[in-house]
Amino acid sequence: MTIRNHDPVNTNVEAQDPQPQEAEFKEGGYGWVVIFGVFILNAHTWGFISSFAVFLAYYLRSGTFGASQLGYAFVGGLSISIALLASPLATTLVGWKRCGTRLTIFLGAIFETIGFIGSSFASELWHLILSQGVSFGLGMGLCFVASAAVPPQWFVKRRSFANAIAASGSGFGGLCYSLATNAMIDNIGLSWAFRVIAIVCFVANTIASYLIRDRNHAIGSVHIAFDWKLFKRPEFLLFQAWMVLSILGYVILVFSIVDYCQTVGLTASQASLVGALFNLAQGLGRPAIGLSSDSVGRLNIANLSTLFCGLLCMFFWIFGAKTLASCIVFALLAGSVAGVMWATVAPICAEVVGLALIPSALSLTWLVLVLPATFAEVIGVSLRRSGPGGYLHVQLFTAFCYIGAFIFGWALRAWKVWELEQVQLDKEQRELAIRDEGLLSSVIESQSQNADWPAPPRRRLSILKGLWVIERV
Repeated sequence: MTIRNHDPVNTNVEAQDPQPQEAEFKEGGYGWVVIFGVFILNAHTWGFISSFAVFLAYYLRSGTFGASQLGYAFVGGLSISIALLASPLATTLVGWKRCGTRLTIFLGAIFETIGFIGSSFASELWHLILSQGVSFGLGMGLCFVASAAVPPQWFVKRRSFANAIAASGSGFGGLCYSLATNAMIDNIGLSWAFRVIAIVCFVANTIASYLIRDRNHAIGSVHIAFDWKLFKRPEFLLFQAWMVLSILGYVILVFSIVDYCQTVGLTASQASLVGALFNLAQGLGRPAIGLSSDSVGRLNIANLSTLFCGLLCMFFWIFGAKTLASCIVFALLAGSVAGVMWATVAPICAEVVGLALIPSALSLTWLVLVLPATFAEVIGVSLRRSGPGGYLHVQLFTAFCYIGAFIFGWALRAWKVWELEQVQLDKEQRELAIRDEGLLSSVIESQSQNADWPAPPRRRLSILKGLWVIERV
């Protein structure tokens, strides 16, 4: 079966063709080089963000820049929000013939380097905001947005697994930076720590920009920065709600875990170790999430992982994580599932809007995430209290964010099950439709235009069936 995204009229004829869509190109191949390039890129962008917990704990306890706790927390959140806010610019640059994916990533590497060098000379909080917040955030945004839509273009059957391997770079990068940053601050000071990081990031991200190659022309990618029509789709709104609540919990958990460990009595080096192991768990957990997503179902794994993280924060983090051993166990368990949205965002987006619209849909998604990313850690720090149990409100808020994300994500799953039931497809056709919602939409549109095709029941209450039915979606 072959169903083309942009030719729904011919769907009935093509439905007789037994050739699957993935036969149009050889899955993998150079795609694995692309995955390696995106892996390196994530390690030296989001990996540094993951290690910000070490910087934050140092800022909070040393008062280096003489700022309030909320001021320090704002720096980390701002770097993420600026990265997401840069999504329209990055999307436009990628779609511009004179720029493209590679040059956009290289520009991002330059801004990242400028941000780190600027941070090494910072003496006041506003210097840190402009360098570690704005400049680094802009660079990370150009690198991340330009590369996020590329891995799904090279895979169909193993799309989630390949995307998760690329996303796991942030975990392994966070592991290295968490350990290295703490050691560099102790041995060579904060300023030189930033300068060493600047050199490493520039070299690594430049190499990554050379390795990454997109297939935008081959698949007809649509690079519209503001495709507001997507907000008319209820399923897209559910997807946004899942992402917003997930990133609120994720940012607080990533940025707070090192300071929390020191609050319960661990030393700075022990807390840094816990943060590093949290990132290691992210690096190992995301490929496992991707591999299981391709076999069990992307929405199934994404939502169950989200729920599991919420329950871990609700019970284990509150009642169990008090000693070094228990904090390590929590870090390993929570880290494996905390960043599930980064491992599955592109494959799930492909199911919601179709492969060709991924760049436009992700551009809007990053914009939606700007405010929650900016104020997530600010909320976390404001909820923090002194003394024993000072993190209780932070822990509860994080848990409720993940559990709320699961509720919206499970509703999205119910919609997907309902939509699949509206079309009459055999097993092979159904598997192909599950991988790419754009293909499923073309089938539905073609059936609605064909008077000879038997109309399936479209009772809206039947969408509730997807809340409890066991199905691979």
